Amino acid sequence: MRLIPLALLLAAAPALAQAPAAPPAAGPLRVDINAGLMQPMPIAVPAFAPGNGGATEAGTTTALGERAAQVIANDLKSSGLFRPLDPAAFTTTVGVDDVLHPDYPAWRTIAAQALVTGTVSANPDGGITLACYAYDVFAGAEIARQGFVTTAAGWRRAAHKCADLVYARLTGESGYFDSRIVYVSETGARTKRIKRLAIMDQDGAGHRFLTSGQNLVLTPRFAPAQQTITYMSFENNRPRVWLYTLGSGRQEAVGQFAAMTFAPRFSPDGQNLILSMAVGGNTDIYRFNIQTRQTTRLTTGPGIDTSPSYSPDGSKIVFESDRGGSQQVYLMNEDGSGQSRISFGEGRSASPVWSPRGDYIAFTRIGAGRFGIGVMRPDGGGERLLTNGYQDEGASWSPNGRVILFSRSERNGRSALWSVDISGLNERRLATPLDASDPAWSPLLP
Repeated sequence: MRLIPLALLLAAAPALAQAPAAPPAAGPLRVDINAGLMQPMPIAVPAFAPGNGGATEAGTTTALGERAAQVIANDLKSSGLFRPLDPAAFTTTVGVDDVLHPDYPAWRTIAAQALVTGTVSANPDGGITLACYAYDVFAGAEIARQGFVTTAAGWRRAAHKCADLVYARLTGESGYFDSRIVYVSETGARTKRIKRLAIMDQDGAGHRFLTSGQNLVLTPRFAPAQQTITYMSFENNRPRVWLYTLGSGRQEAVGQFAAMTFAPRFSPDGQNLILSMAVGGNTDIYRFNIQTRQTTRLTTGPGIDTSPSYSPDGSKIVFESDRGGSQQVYLMNEDGSGQSRISFGEGRSASPVWSPRGDYIAFTRIGAGRFGIGVMRPDGGGERLLTNGYQDEGASWSPNGRVILFSRSERNGRSALWSVDISGLNERRLATPLDASDPAWSPLLP
């Protein structure tokens, strides 16, 4: 997918080229990103206008404009920071001429603080151009614009990128909507559970299964480049770490370890896997170089050391250990030196994962028969719980570090994917065809 510079964006639709390009305004319109559900911003997202009335393999530009607006509205609503207004309340429609000249009084009438509009045009090569504009309604000023050139089938990604643009401009944070989620899809009786790898867009679209369910799979994790997933599979009842290449569907075992391997995760540069290996009754953390196939042992103490996760710069590793008598979170340098405990709250702390922003570590708090998702600073300070379910676990961060994805199991054995804002608000369930667990959020797609 290509981004279009400002001048080319105007040329993409002749009807727009006759209007001058207004520079983005430096107005004060801004969402309080820490307020969560408290004060969502009213925002209008009318159907995008057909830039040239053409047809594509994915439908007419009129139909694509309607679908794109719905995807954008749903993305922004899901963040808990925006309240898309009901199109039935709109007092005006948006044509091509209105994209550069919004009827601000009409949008003020329905109390819209921001307006997201644009066009969808058919290109000669069969693709489309989606032009995205955002306006501060009360200031009467443009605040962002960007064009996206893609295949007709890529219209949803263009809509997600438009939502990311609006989110970034109105919150000051990068967006996270143009991303994917890999997870474990579950079905069958508790005693004979079938678990398959599945992948979907962050809003549930484009769902597909990656494995057949012949072997049990757990803990899928994305590589930084997103084309590879690492996961654990039980083949012949023996846990082993695998790599899955998304483009080709190729799967290969990691190393030829005689011992059980599990809990894999990529290093930030994608060159190494960090994982746990059980040797001689002791479970330690090892670094495995994907290219050289060399393995380096990082922990040597008694007990179980597992669930390692790198800091964004790769200099530190957070992990779980029961060396002190109960599951707790520990920190060490990337070479294994300087190991120290950082979790001291009530109960046990497990499965830590570092935020891509580097400011927090998410973890699972276990106590009083319940599991909750919590966060702490890398120095162990500021521990707080975000959820308090029967069994909430398996935290995974959104690409911008503002939202945490996790799985929630109920007492009846059913499980589903949920997300919660870093503020602890806007808890919501993600739709999946079957039961779901072990989610992992990808970085933003290229």
